[in-house]
This record gives sequence, structure tokens and C-alpha cells, in this order.
Amino acid sequence: MTTSKTRNTTTRRKFLAGAAMTGAAAVAMPQISRAQTTTLKLQTSWPASDIFTEMAQQYVERVNSIAGGRLKIDLLHAGAVVHPFQVLDGVHGGQIDMAHTVTVYWYGKHKAASLFGTGPVFGFNANEGLGWIHNGGGKELFEELQTQIMKLNVKSFFVMPMPTQPLGWFKKPVKSMADMKGLKYRTVGLAADLMQAMGLAVAQLPGGEIVPAMQRGVIDAFEFNNPTSDRRFGSADVAKNYMLGSHHQATEYFEIMINRAKFNGLPKEHQAIIQYAAEAASSANEWKGMDQYSKDLQELISKDKVNVLRTPQDVFDAEIKAWDGLIATLSKDPFMKKVMDSQKAWVKRVVFYNMMNATDYKGAFNHHFPGVLQM
Repeated sequence: MTTSKTRNTTTRRKFLAGAAMTGAAAVAMPQISRAQTTTLKLQTSWPASDIFTEMAQQYVERVNSIAGGRLKIDLLHAGAVVHPFQVLDGVHGGQIDMAHTVTVYWYGKHKAASLFGTGPVFGFNANEGLGWIHNGGGKELFEELQTQIMKLNVKSFFVMPMPTQPLGWFKKPVKSMADMKGLKYRTVGLAADLMQAMGLAVAQLPGGEIVPAMQRGVIDAFEFNNPTSDRRFGSADVAKNYMLGSHHQATEYFEIMINRAKFNGLPKEHQAIIQYAAEAASSANEWKGMDQYSKDLQELISKDKVNVLRTPQDVFDAEIKAWDGLIATLSKDPFMKKVMDSQKAWVKRVVFYNMMNATDYKGAFNHHFPGVLQM
């Protein structure tokens, strides 16, 4: 015979056992995202063979792995949907969700775009430039350019502090500024304005069109970005003189852009992944560049028999003088003046500290590797 007391005791045990199971499940199965799975299409401005495509892939891999399958980016190469120079239009109009590019590729829509990557040389390197973007007011100014001035349906993140871009590839060594006068030269952005002011004729071409243009005589000389990209393009097949160092594009960064409406419609956690994966990829890109660019420069010298030279000082001097003239012209636009003033304020404080405090790297290098540097 079951008593009331027995029934109550049995019920209490079952309740406690159920509660214990529920508690164990809560410990064993932590809270996970219930966000809807989203796939985004990202097109680059780079050919499939370019190292920049590998760097874009580093970003995509970080987003996909962090998101655990609930957010996925599909990588498309240059031209898959839109022209490499038209990814801004593609993202703005929604033909593609995202793009991996550089701001200078759309500076024709507003020259201020070039200030966020390939602007005047005030003394900061690309890493210091990214510091300005993140902590010196740069990202707020870029947001103003996108949303208030250009009314773009685009949001962007900056990635990868690029090394100084070489002056480029020439059929004859550049011994002085006189050797560059009148050349038909490929570059982009404000660097095109700079070279025109220095007496060159400029053609603005995507990376994949450079070597064919050189072969056809459309251009006499060119620059793109780095020894790895240049080597993969086949630059050494059309020129044998590689001039390193220049003020024309002393700093640059990738721009990862996303359709703003699409971004705003994502869960907050996915927005955070897109943003912070860019910061993670920035470091991965930089370290990859250090390794690969230096290897390919040595391959250009030893295997491709390229004459690698330091750009003459009078070319640097001519570039600085030409930048002074461009700065005066660009400063007539109030927004561009505001951007450059912000950069100069950052440089005066941050670069002063860095240069005053930096050790003598050149002296240490020359001590251990005497005669290697040509400068």
C-alpha cells in the first residue's frame, strides 16, 4: 500500500533528478547563436594568380571559421561580376555584397578616396597610417565621405599596411629625373596626378592589363605594388630594371567594403565578425607580405636577372615638390583639407615619437651585412 508520504517523496525525487539533468545540459550545452545562416558574395579587384587574392582568402577564411557556418563568404575573382575598377558601384548597387579592393580604384568619383591610402607623403608609413584610421579620426572622416558627401550604400574596413610601392619597371635604368620625362607610365589615383605634374604621360590600368599594355607599347614603364605581384604578372619579361623606393604611393591599404544595407541587416554578432576578422587578416596579410615579397625580390635578382636599383634622390625630391603643388590644389576642397590636416596632426605627434625613439636599424643592418644596401 502506497501512502501519501511515499508518493510525495517519489515526486520530489523525480523533480530533483529532472532539475539535475537540466542543469547538466545547461553546462554541457552552452548558449549558441540562433542567427540565420547568411552567405555573402565578395568579389576582389585582383586576378586569381595574384598574392592579393591569397590575402583576400585569408580574410574569408577568418570570417568563415569564426562564424561556425552561420555566416559564409564566397570569394569571386576580378571580373566575375563587375570590372575590377567598378566594385564600388557593384557593392553600392547590390550586384555584389562585398569587395576586396583599394580606395584609389574609385578616386575618379571623389579624389578624397586616394587620401585614404595613396595620398601625399607627410612622413608616416602604412602601419602608422592605419593607426590614424583607427585612432586618429580617419575612420570617422571616411564615414563622412561615404555617407554625407557621396551618399554611398557602402561600409568599409581597412586592412593590411602595405610597404612602400616601388617606382616600378623601366626598360632603361633611371639615373635621374630626366630619364623619366615624357614616359608613358602606368599608375593610379593621385599618383597619376603626381606623375603628370612631373612631366610623364599616365595610363590608369588594372593589374591584369599592365604587361599586355607594355608589350603593345601602350606604356613605356609601370608600377603596380610589390615584387610578388610584379613577378607573377611577368614584369621581368617586358623590363629588366626595377627601381625600388618612391613617394608616389608610400602607403596603401586594402579596403574591404560591404553593402551598407546588407551589413545593417545582419545580426550584431555577424557585424562584429566582419569587422574584427578584418583586423585579424590585416596582421596575417602583413606577415605574409614580409615573407613572400622579400623572397620574390631575391628571385627577381638571382633567377630572372633583374637589375634592382634604388630610386635616385632627385626623383624623390621631384616627387616631394610635385606633392606640394598638389596639396595646395587639393586643399581648396574643404573636406580634403580637413583630412590632410588630420593626417598631419597625427604624423607630427606619432611619427615624431617613433622616429625619435627608433634605434638605428640601418646602422645595425650595415654592421651585420656590409655592402648589401645600395643606399
